[in-house]
Amino acid sequence: MPPAALNQVYNVAFGASTTLNELYALIKDCVQSIHPETPIVPPVYRDFRQGDVRHSLADITRARKHLDYHPQWTVARGLHTATRWYAKPVQ
Repeated sequence: MPPAALNQVYNVAFGASTTLNELYALIKDCVQSIHPETPIVPPVYRDFRQGDVRHSLADITRARKHLDYHPQWTVARGLHTATRWYAKPVQ
């Protein structure tokens, strides 16, 4: 590890933004692909509240530069994998 990489704070993320609507659709599709019988509740929209973050995108520049970090998983792939893991029956 290069000395410049020590004692730094890094964002570890995908490097792309995802809206809440996109996230909702991804989760819905993942759940329905495993348990199609699951009832899906539509999202409920409300007014924004003070302090709500409307747009967010983690800057992974430092992790790319110092750690040679290159995300290989998309949000969709990660959710799909995690959903299958969570849905496994407990043995």
